[in-house]
Amino acid sequence: MAKKFIDIMDTTFRDGFQSVFGARVLMNDFLPAVSAAKEAGINHFEFGGGARFQSLYFYLNEDAFTMMDKFREVAGKDANLQTLSRGVNTVTLDTGSRELIDMHAKLFAKHGTTTIRNFDALNDVKNLEYSAQRIKHHGLKHEVVVTMMDLPPNCVGAHDAEFYEKCLREILDSEIEFDSVCFKDASGTSSPEKVYQTIKMARRLLGDNVHLRLHTHETAGVSIACYLAALEAGADGIDLAASPVSGGTSQPDILTMLHAVKGKDYDLGGLEVDKILKYEDVLHDCLKDYFMPPEATQVSPLIPFSPMPGGALTANTQMMRDNNILDKFPAVIKAMREVVEKGGYGTSVTPVSQFYFQQAFNNVMFGPWKKIAEGYGKMVLGYFGKTPVTPSADIVELAAKQLNLEPTTAPAIDIADQDETKSIAYTKAILEKEGIEATEENIFIAAACKEKGIAYLKGEGKVMVRKNSDIIKPATKSGSNQFSVTVNGHNYNVEVADGFDNFTLKSITPAKESSQPKDEPKAVSSTGASNEITATMSAGVFKILVNIGDSVKAGQTVVILEAMKMEIPIEAGCDGEVEEILISQGQTVEDGQLLVKLK
Repeated sequence: MAKKFIDIMDTTFRDGFQSVFGARVLMNDFLPAVSAAKEAGINHFEFGGGARFQSLYFYLNEDAFTMMDKFREVAGKDANLQTLSRGVNTVTLDTGSRELIDMHAKLFAKHGTTTIRNFDALNDVKNLEYSAQRIKHHGLKHEVVVTMMDLPPNCVGAHDAEFYEKCLREILDSEIEFDSVCFKDASGTSSPEKVYQTIKMARRLLGDNVHLRLHTHETAGVSIACYLAALEAGADGIDLAASPVSGGTSQPDILTMLHAVKGKDYDLGGLEVDKILKYEDVLHDCLKDYFMPPEATQVSPLIPFSPMPGGALTANTQMMRDNNILDKFPAVIKAMREVVEKGGYGTSVTPVSQFYFQQAFNNVMFGPWKKIAEGYGKMVLGYFGKTPVTPSADIVELAAKQLNLEPTTAPAIDIADQDETKSIAYTKAILEKEGIEATEENIFIAAACKEKGIAYLKGEGKVMVRKNSDIIKPATKSGSNQFSVTVNGHNYNVEVADGFDNFTLKSITPAKESSQPKDEPKAVSSTGASNEITATMSAGVFKILVNIGDSVKAGQTVVILEAMKMEIPIEAGCDGEVEEILISQGQTVEDGQLLVKLK
């Protein structure tokens, strides 16, 4: 009897890059590996969407549409190239209008996409209806999604097999047109038994002719067991990645899964071990200079209690590294548990996972529930759709008060349509003012990426990739054979025997750092009545709202910093006139650094 053919989607170049490098991998560095993957027999790739849209403009100074075109050239005309879309959010963290949702599908079809995997983090089917319609209208295959995770202990009411059956029945009742169904567990926290029961249920409801697949991550250490459970229950496809962007926070490795099904009646995409080994060799060479975050290669026993997706975990730790606050990460992950418990059980996948993380971050940095993150607050208030269960009443009340918003039950897409700033006309006017051609691509880039998209289109984008050759800064010589070296922001004294051309390492000792404890950052300036306005945390300068000579009032926001994809307002501590501005837009500043001086 022939083995059952299992379709393998290679997630290396989208979810793999996102889960390991925070999506920051340059196009010309990885395209040779795409060619190697094709030679290895891989014909189904995840090649864009998700964070691999905004990140190209935010961190790589590259165009996502150009990347997609070149990927298609290398992969060939017959490859199934798939992207990830977040329902009404498409490839952004905010809800899009109908105009922008249609433009997303149209442009992705134009630039080489075959299939769009379409999900809503709240499993609110209303958020899938219009996006699904436009995906099919523009000639693309539509893979509809039910999002999965495990709840923290003692939480009930959602995210069991019965809940997923309810979600799937709502999709079927809505008459959404789809070509395949995916159960997507971005945090990798679902148990194998729940996966088995869920896939069995789906197969029963959908019949034998609907393509059914599972997506998960290795973050919690059970991905192989979950994939085996899904295959036994009748799944037709699974997602895998190639080393070095496999395992850990990413998908299981192709080779590992090939080993796991030995002796079983499954043919994983017709793939052969020797050819995959050659592909992974090329990929290793392509990525050899990229800094590999240690957390990206680890399995975390805490993730089932605080379900942080692999694709978001390293993006967040990379941002924390950049802002010199990585030491806060364990506390933030621990704080996520309460944030999930009180937030209505939206699935921890972008954008909800980012809302969870931002709120946990605020709870650690500013005190529990002292500062409601905008995304989290709008979620519990209903602005992104209906959460699986009702959020905690006290948190809803706090969010309404702090954000000055009333709870709503209006459809998220209708709210977006009423927002003038989410119209094509609004974005076109910005482009015309900036002297930028208003092509559909430029309109979508500006609408999706806001100020950073405009900066890219004006030629002002920055490349912020963490490569080993960049992280180790040039050494400064302090003696005949003694050097001071900075690695990842930490200073070391290094002594060598014969210089750097041919040396013997004699000693490495940490350089002495200031013993002065840093104050915890606050939500606004802590300068009181001082005429010196300082940064409240390590962050990037997002906007400078004053000019030299301007009069300001105490409590007036003068600078907006940006960290962890959040805006942090910095306020004047007293009345005065701006005497000196010591920063520039886009600059990185340290906690306590002087930003503006008043007189």
